[in-house]
Amino acid sequence: MRKTPSGGRRAPSTAKKSSSSSSKKAGKPSSSRSTGSSRLSGGKKAYGPDAPEGSRPAGRSSSYGGTKRVATAKKPLPSSNAPMRLNRFISNSGICSRREADVLIESGAVMVNGEIIVSMGHKVAPTDNVQVGGDSIHPDTKRYVLLNKPKGFGTSAADFKARRGVMELVQKACKEDIRPLDKLDRESTGLMFFTNDEPLALRLNDPRGGMKRLYHVVLAEKFNSTHLEAMKAGFVLDEGFVKASEVEVVGEDRHQIGLQIMSSRSRIARRMFEHFGYKVLKVDRVMLGPLSKKNVPRGTWRHLTPAEINMLRMTS
Repeated sequence: MRKTPSGGRRAPSTAKKSSSSSSKKAGKPSSSRSTGSSRLSGGKKAYGPDAPEGSRPAGRSSSYGGTKRVATAKKPLPSSNAPMRLNRFISNSGICSRREADVLIESGAVMVNGEIIVSMGHKVAPTDNVQVGGDSIHPDTKRYVLLNKPKGFGTSAADFKARRGVMELVQKACKEDIRPLDKLDRESTGLMFFTNDEPLALRLNDPRGGMKRLYHVVLAEKFNSTHLEAMKAGFVLDEGFVKASEVEVVGEDRHQIGLQIMSSRSRIARRMFEHFGYKVLKVDRVMLGPLSKKNVPRGTWRHLTPAEINMLRMTS
């Protein structure tokens, strides 16, 4: 006679295996976190998109074998003055993290325009009066910092622990928590943009109408004109489609190339040339949208002017 589970012997269970099997058939993603998460020096995460290389851009054919596009309706870009979730508003004020803000909201310690709010999903406008424990709070002042990154500084969490990272270059720029728009690899140089204006950062990274990036690339071999046309036409790189807005030889030297792209993917300029078998000697980002390296010597930073901030908003 077979013993019951209460008798000390565990009865074989098929329900778990069945559930696991059905989940795989249904194509459900694994709950484990990706090890390729892109975090910056000091644990600061770059503004997207920086999805895993295997992800597919929206609006492409499922075959993913060429440059065919599927017509899709474009959603409006987020407004810089759009309402934000209450926990994010509290976190942006600098008094606590978002998770701690959730606890404050749940406990009834947060008031919006004189009314106690306990809903986690409640949204507030920048003009709303938000109080925590009776004190009015305000989100951080928006900061916009431009850095001319030198060679040898990385942008990953590992750089913060073991080697030099870009965050130490801008740590004295302001007291607010700023993050970079995207990343440059350790060996690359040039412009990086830091801000705490998250809606603007998301707009600038939007592939439908965001910021163009101009790179000066130096190759060990002469650049082949057939590859120039291939870059303009676009191609699949690590299961993701990439395309150059402009590609030109600098002067008469076919070792030096000017590359303009919209993508913010990691090491994208370098990897586009490596895809065609070139050895890349240098990658220098010389322009970010309307922003240039003028008045920003290598290794230094500066705050953007009001006119430059307005140009960025018009760019997105």
